[in-house]
Amino acid sequence: MLLLMQSVLVGLDLLFLNAIFCSACYYFQAQFVKGLYFYYAVFMLYLNIAWLCTALVVNQYSEKSISSFEGFAKRSVRAYVYFLLLGVTYLFFSKQVYISRLFTMVVLLGFALALLFNRFLYIFLFSHSRSIGLHLNKVVIVGYNDVSKKLASYLEKDLSSKSVVGFCESLENVKELSHYPILGNIDEVLAVCEEYGVSEIYSTIAPHQNPEIGRLIHDADFNCIRFKVVPDLGYFISRLGQIDYLNDLAVISMRPEPLEDVGNRIKKRMFDIVFSLAVTVFILSWLFPLIAVLIKLSSKGPVLFIQKRSGRNNKVFNVLKFRTLAHQKEEHGFQQVRKHDNRVFPFGRFLRKTSLDELPQFFNVLAGQMSVCGPRPHPLPLNDAYKSVVDNFMVRQFLKPGITGWAQVNGLRGETESKGKMARRVEADLWYLENWSFWLDVKIVFLTIFNAVKGEENAF
Repeated sequence: MLLLMQSVLVGLDLLFLNAIFCSACYYFQAQFVKGLYFYYAVFMLYLNIAWLCTALVVNQYSEKSISSFEGFAKRSVRAYVYFLLLGVTYLFFSKQVYISRLFTMVVLLGFALALLFNRFLYIFLFSHSRSIGLHLNKVVIVGYNDVSKKLASYLEKDLSSKSVVGFCESLENVKELSHYPILGNIDEVLAVCEEYGVSEIYSTIAPHQNPEIGRLIHDADFNCIRFKVVPDLGYFISRLGQIDYLNDLAVISMRPEPLEDVGNRIKKRMFDIVFSLAVTVFILSWLFPLIAVLIKLSSKGPVLFIQKRSGRNNKVFNVLKFRTLAHQKEEHGFQQVRKHDNRVFPFGRFLRKTSLDELPQFFNVLAGQMSVCGPRPHPLPLNDAYKSVVDNFMVRQFLKPGITGWAQVNGLRGETESKGKMARRVEADLWYLENWSFWLDVKIVFLTIFNAVKGEENAF
C-alpha cells in the first residue's frame, strides 16, 4: 500500500506543478514576448527536475517519511524551501529577463498551496483506506508485556501501514484485559498467521529467553513471513538512548547526540564562522569602539572583562565580555550578579539588559572556544558548587558553550541562586544537546534578537 501511496504522491505533486505552470502561462500569455516561449519551457523542465531532486535529498517520499504525520509535514516544508531557493537561484544566475517575475511568484506560491492540498488529500485517503482495512500489513505480536503493549500502540500510530491482529502468549501470563485479543500461545503462532493472513511477526521475547523463538524464526522464514525481534532495553536503559554498531557489536549510548556526527559538527562550525564574521565586520567594527569609549567615560578600569570559564569537555578558557561592574578586586570570592546589584554601573546595566555585553564572545567563537548557540559557560566556582548537587550537570559540557542557547531564549538566564533554577537550565541544555539541528540554531538566534529588542525580565 505504501508503494502505491508513494507513487500517487509523486504523480500528484508533479501533476499540480505542471498544471499550475501551464495555467499561469495561459493567464499571462498576453504579457509574453512572442517567440520566447522556449525560455518558459526550459524553466518548466528545470522546476520539475528541481522538485524531484529536493524531494530525493530530504527523502520526501520515503516510507519512513510518509508513515508519520509530523515527519511528513516537516520534510514537505523543508523540500519546498529548497525548491524555492533553487527556483530563485536559477532566475538569478541565468539572468532570465524574459520570464515575468509576477508569473514566477504565482507559480511558486501556487505550488505551495498545491502541496498543502496534496498532503491533506493523502492523509484523508490513507485514513479512509486504513479504516476499511485496505492493503494493511497484518502483524501478530509474540509476548504480552510492557514492551509489546507499547509496540502495538506505536504500530497503530499516525500513518503506519501496520494492523495488529493480536498477541500470542500463554494465558497464565496475561493478568489483565488486553486491547487486542490473545489469539493463542507461542506454539500456535504460525497457525494464527495462516488463519489471519499475517505477513509480519514481532517478538518481544528474545531467543535466549525461550528456545521456542529460535524454532519460530526458522519456521517464519520457511513460510515467507518476516520475523522481527524487539528487545526490552529498558532493563539496561531507563531513558531513550541511541544504538550504534562497532562492526557486529551493538553499542548503546545513554542519549542521542547529533553533534557527535562529523558532518553535523562541520555544519555547525561553518555557521559559527560565517555568522561571527558577519557580526564582526558589520556590527563590532563600529560598535566595539563606541561601547569602549562609553565604558571608559562611565567607569574607571579596562573595557573588557576576562574570566576563566569551563568549556567543551571541561577545558578552561578565557571568556570575553564588556565590563559592566565597577572595577575592583574580588576580595570575597565569586558572587553572581543580582537584580539591582550596586556593583553594576549605569551604562553597564544597559549593556546587560540588552545582552550587548556578550558581543566580544564572537571572538571566542572565531577562536573555536565557543559556538554561537550552546549551553552558557559558567564561572568555575559556579560549576564546582552545582556539579555534585544537580543531576547530569556536567553532561552539558559535552558541547561547546554558546553565546546564547535554548535555556536563555526560554527565560532560564540570570542569577541561579537555587538548585531548582539551575536544574531547569541544565534540563534545557540537555534537550538542546539531544535535539540539535541547524534550523534549531537559526531559531535560537532569531529568538535571541527578538528577546533582546523586547526586553527580558531576567536580563540584569
